[in-house]
Formats: sequence, C-alpha cells, structure tokens
Amino acid sequence: MNNSIKLPVSIVESKARERALLLLDEGTANEILGPFDFFESPHLEAQNIVPQSDDGMIIMQGTIRGRRSLVISIEGSFQGGGIGEVSGAKFAGALERAYESCEAGELIYPVIIYDTGGVRLQEANYGLLSIAEISSAIVALKKYVPVIGIIPGKVGSFGGMSLTAGLCSALIMTREGRLGMNGPEVVQQEAGIQELNAKQKPFIWKMIGGSMRYNSKLVDAVIEDDVVNYLDTLENLWTNNNFKQRTMEYDTFLNMLNHLQFKQKIGTDEAQEILSNRSELATGEATITDGENTSRGRTWFNAFTNNAPSISETPSVLVADAHLNGEKARFIAVVPNSENKFYRARNGEFGLQEAWTVAKYVHQAIEEDKDSSEKRLIVPIVDVPGQAFGYHEELFGIYLACAASVEAYAVARQSGHPIVTCVVGKAISGAFLAHGMQGNRIISLDDSEVQVHVMSKKSAALVTMRTVEELDEFAKSVPSMAYDVHSFKTLGALYELIDGINADEPSNEQVQKVIHSITSAKEDIIQSGDRTLANRIQSTIAVENGRKASIAVRGKIAQQWN
Repeated sequence: MNNSIKLPVSIVESKARERALLLLDEGTANEILGPFDFFESPHLEAQNIVPQSDDGMIIMQGTIRGRRSLVISIEGSFQGGGIGEVSGAKFAGALERAYESCEAGELIYPVIIYDTGGVRLQEANYGLLSIAEISSAIVALKKYVPVIGIIPGKVGSFGGMSLTAGLCSALIMTREGRLGMNGPEVVQQEAGIQELNAKQKPFIWKMIGGSMRYNSKLVDAVIEDDVVNYLDTLENLWTNNNFKQRTMEYDTFLNMLNHLQFKQKIGTDEAQEILSNRSELATGEATITDGENTSRGRTWFNAFTNNAPSISETPSVLVADAHLNGEKARFIAVVPNSENKFYRARNGEFGLQEAWTVAKYVHQAIEEDKDSSEKRLIVPIVDVPGQAFGYHEELFGIYLACAASVEAYAVARQSGHPIVTCVVGKAISGAFLAHGMQGNRIISLDDSEVQVHVMSKKSAALVTMRTVEELDEFAKSVPSMAYDVHSFKTLGALYELIDGINADEPSNEQVQKVIHSITSAKEDIIQSGDRTLANRIQSTIAVENGRKASIAVRGKIAQQWN
C-alpha cells in the first residue's frame, strides 16, 4: 500500500478563510481585521439580515513560496459575496496600504480570490463607491507589482466585481468558475427568456465558464482544482512576468466588433473562434449608422462643446475637445442610437462598443498630453441607464470592455488629468462605474430624473428576494439603497449638487452656471494635488456620517498592517 499518495486539496470546496490559509506558506499568515475585531456591516440589521463579524471579507498577509503576499478572499456564502461598505473598505483599504508599501520600496504581491455576485444590493451605493475605490487601487498597484485574480468556482465573479477581475494583471480559473458582468438570471429578467434562458446551466458554462474564457484568450490559465496547481500557476506567472494587458486592446476589440453580424445569435464555438483570433482579423470598416436620437447626454455635450462635431467613429459615444476659460478640455458622452447593431444597447446603455470607444479616446488624450506639464481636463457627461444586458454582450466579454474604460479613466486621473464627472441624467450600475466613477470630483444636476444606483428595481427585487415595495421601505432607513441624488449626496461623494437647472432644455445662463461648477471643481482638484479618490472619504459629509464605517475600517487596517 502506497501511503505517499496525496489527495487533491480543493480550493473550490473551501471557505474564504481556508482558501487564504491554503495559499499562504504555513505559519506566515497574519489576518487583518479578523472576526474578533467585530467590524460588521452597520446597514443590515435594519433590513432584518444578520451581519457577519468579518463581513465576508478575509484579508491576510504572509508569504507564498517565500514571496511577500497579500491575499484577499471573498466569502461567497455570505450575501452571495456581495460588496458592502465594510467589506469594500477592507478590500480597498488593504490594496491602498499595499500600494503605499510598494511605493516605499517594500513590494507585496496581491492575490484576489473572487467568489462574488458584485455589489451587495442591501447596501447598494456603498458597494458602488467601494468597487470604484478597489478598481482605482488595482490600477495604481499594477505600476509596481502584478495583481493576480483567482476565480475558483461556486459563485464566480459578476457585477461590478467582474470589472475589477478584468483589471487584474492575470486571471486563473477552474472549469467550474464563471466570469461575466451580468448574471444569467439578471439578463433574463432585463432582456427576456428569448435573450437568455438562465436555467440552461450547461449552456451558461459554455458561454461564460472558465474553459470558454481561457480558450477565447480572455484569461491566463484554467487549472484543475488542487491547491498545488494554484501555487504553481502563481509562481509561473510571477516568474515569467509576461502579462497580456488586455484592457489596452481597444483597437483590436473595436475592429473585432465591426466584423460581427447578428442575422442570428452567434454560437459559443463561433464566438470562441472569433475571440481567440481577434488580433489576426483584417481591418474592418466601421459602418455604423447614427440614429441621432435626442437625450440629455447629447444636449449637454452640445452645450459644453458649442455643437462641436464628435471625433468618435462610434455614434453612441460623442467625443470632442473644447475650451473652458481658454484651456482645452475633453468631453465624452454616451448617447442612445436606435440604429445600433447591438440591439441591447440602443437606448443609451453602456455596451461593448461604447466601453471600448471610451477607453480609446481617454487613452488618446493621455498620449497626446504625456509630455505636457498641464494635462487637459476630462469631463465624462453621465446619462446612462445601465450597462447593456444581453447574450452577445456577455459572450464577447462586456466585463473586460467596461474594465478597459475604468482603467483608462483611472490612468488619466493618476497621470495628472483632472476629471470632473457631470451627472445630468441616470447614473446606473456598471455603466456609472465605467463612465464617471473614476472622476476626481463628481457634480450633479439637482433633478428628479437624476438617479444613482446599482440595478433596476425589478432586478434588485429578484436578486434580494424582496418586493419592490419592501426595497422602497428599507431605503427610507438605508439611504445607500435609494435611487435619488439627494440620498446619494448623504454618502459624501458629491462635490456639488447644482439646483435651478432645466436639465432637458437649459438656457445659456444655466449652461454657464454648470460650466462654472466644472471649472471650480477642476481648480479644487489642482489645488489639492491629490490624484486618488480619497476626497470621497474626506469630505465633511463623509466624515460626519456618510462613510464613517469606511474611515474606521481603513484606520484599523493601518494599525494592524505589518
């Protein structure tokens, strides 16, 4: 009998804390803000939900095969791995401390174990803010060390957290893992069962599972579920130090999208073939019809740029440079296009073409200004009802497209471009994460149709197993769940809420009032000298009440950081 045979040690079947301990070298693990620190969510008991003492987020320092590492592991069995204020602050705060360590010359290698459905809907806009801060920290860290994500299985990685996965330097998956922006049930809810039948489980895995993503050259490794395989793959990635930078492939993906035709649904095998060969496709002509639909985004783009023509080849993304007080500024708006061949993105949704186009033109501004001491102002004009919920969007990796847009804005801000986000209409979910949430400052019109949230009410009710009426009632005591901009302001992230504006038909005087707010915000950015998103937890509203838990968590991490 051979007693030396070792059985596989499963990461998939392990809990989040066990997963972190299995990866770290024996005896080196040091948990930060563990369960006995009792940092639980302050927002759940009011909704009759029992909180968890570590809020489902495990942060550990130690070494992995001798290399100093930070492991962040999400507990998928608590609230579906959803990101709330405390768990999000633990995640973002740990990455921010890792960045400071790297900046000081003490390299620490982050490994993120994903098991999450995205934002925790019971905390809604707290999760939205947290994911923006997590994304910003990942982008900043990649200047020093690779950030590697692991998606073992169980929940997978969805929602806004799929964007953070897309930002990682490399991704490791198992065949059981799933990666997509919109969960299948939510796509079915938003688009109908003809668009996607969420109950067809084998098909879902063929569409967004680990093997599909790997064979489509969207992730770096698919491995069998044994801890030694994860460790070997991590070591190989670190040693080879050859990362794909997929978020920079905006020209390649836009060209690929130009080739797609939708006379019928594209099958998973065909999509895999197209994606895997995307860099070899001949240059396709961008023949995109413009429906020239009216919208608030278009109205304000024209007002700010004095009706300048858009330089974008994508009609649903308006891009132009104009001068504010004699200084160049780039304005970007996403608008409806009833002729969009991506039929799930015809009403102003942030889809595949929109995301890759925004990334392209933000990077263009970065490149053009790289040798200038004064970087141009960038103004995302926000009127987005959400990301596009569709079969083809998930199939062709909308999570990565939106991650590319997030990264473009984050790199621009971190490179010295002041970014003032101007919200004129809806600012919903992943669309707002990808187009607006990376701004140094956010200003908004005070208007009843301005909404900020993570999901439509119908889908939020589906996911939380509540009625719409119950969600509205909970929002009265948990402002982060509300949709109105005044509730969003109580969280401390808004620089200014501008009243007295006709959002649909502004007068010249009203346009000038908003322009004055933009220039005021720009000056505040320049005077602060801060290129991070820290002002969102430093504002008076945030300190006094809006982000008290976020601030406390970061303070405790600083105390315990080794």
